Amino acid sequence: MTDPKVAKQKVSYTIPCQSSFRDAVNELAKKRHCNVADLARSVVLVVSQATINAHPDPGEPARDDRETVVLKSGKSKGKPWRRKPRLQVRLSPGFAPETIRRALSLALALAHGHVTLDVLTVDQRAQGEMEMEAQNALLRDTHEELERLRNVTSALTFEPLPSGVQGREQALYVLGFIPGSIPDQNTIRMRFRRLATVYHPDGKLGSHERMSQLNAAMELLGRGGL
Repeated sequence: MTDPKVAKQKVSYTIPCQSSFRDAVNELAKKRHCNVADLARSVVLVVSQATINAHPDPGEPARDDRETVVLKSGKSKGKPWRRKPRLQVRLSPGFAPETIRRALSLALALAHGHVTLDVLTVDQRAQGEMEMEAQNALLRDTHEELERLRNVTSALTFEPLPSGVQGREQALYVLGFIPGSIPDQNTIRMRFRRLATVYHPDGKLGSHERMSQLNAAMELLGRGGL
């Protein structure tokens, strides 16, 4: 389940656009007694992603299409600055600026009667949300699995110490423990058996040098770490 607190979080998007497009969107929001984010949100909630993607992107402004603003902070406070026309939109995270521009363009086209669309039914929206949640869950599981594999790989891989195992910190390193940690004897034995299976000279990854240092580390930590 998605954490309600996370679901309510929004991010601010800066959407570069033509000044004529910006003015038209702001005018439509004013007429509908809402803000620009409400226009974009209404489209992404009821129109399929495929339909939004198929709608032409109005694009960024031309080089000569700029707006002048007065800086309100910093060393240049009070000075005019020419920048690209833009719209500020607060929405849930995960949208591309092009998608938001397309959604707003669709809102304009619908308001002016230039297009008609079959909006998603409640069941279709629910299905889409379920599919998105399933994809997010899969991504989370994949990330966790990769992290687990990284940890295992880190524990199974070490570069032999040039001077061998001389003390506790070297022994912890060879057995893949965090410096300064105090693993119990059962954990030490389990880690040694795992690494010995990998680096035993008779195995595919066999290494006499690594196996010798594993034995030295086990002998040192097995006596309580000295």
